[in-house]
Amino acid sequence: QVQLAESGGGLVQAGDSLRLSCAASGTTFSRYTVGWFRQAPGKEREGVLCISSGDTPAYYADSVKGRFTISRDNAKNTVYLQMSNLKPEDTAVYYCATRPPYEYYCSGYGSEYDLWGQGTQVTVSS
Repeated sequence: QVQLAESGGGLVQAGDSLRLSCAASGTTFSRYTVGWFRQAPGKEREGVLCISSGDTPAYYADSVKGRFTISRDNAKNTVYLQMSNLKPEDTAVYYCATRPPYEYYCSGYGSEYDLWGQGTQVTVSS
């Protein structure tokens, strides 16, 4: 059974950095296009970043450009979301998700991802 597990969230101050991890089990993660999404209280879920199975990144939230990056470590079957210069508006539950293995390209639409992790809370205080 394929599963995703996010980790690395926490409570930080504005300007701090965090690295979120999305670890896959039960499959070879390098075959998948992986997206990071977030949902803040009272707001809709939004796409943040994605990395294709060919390791091409795509940004879906303009507010994170220049601050967030995405990468993967195939040996560890893990995709990372490196977040720097965090702002209070980055506060949200962050989810990783995968597209079906035959889908090469990234997408900012959550409906195009079929496997989700449980989420990890990121809280940024001002």
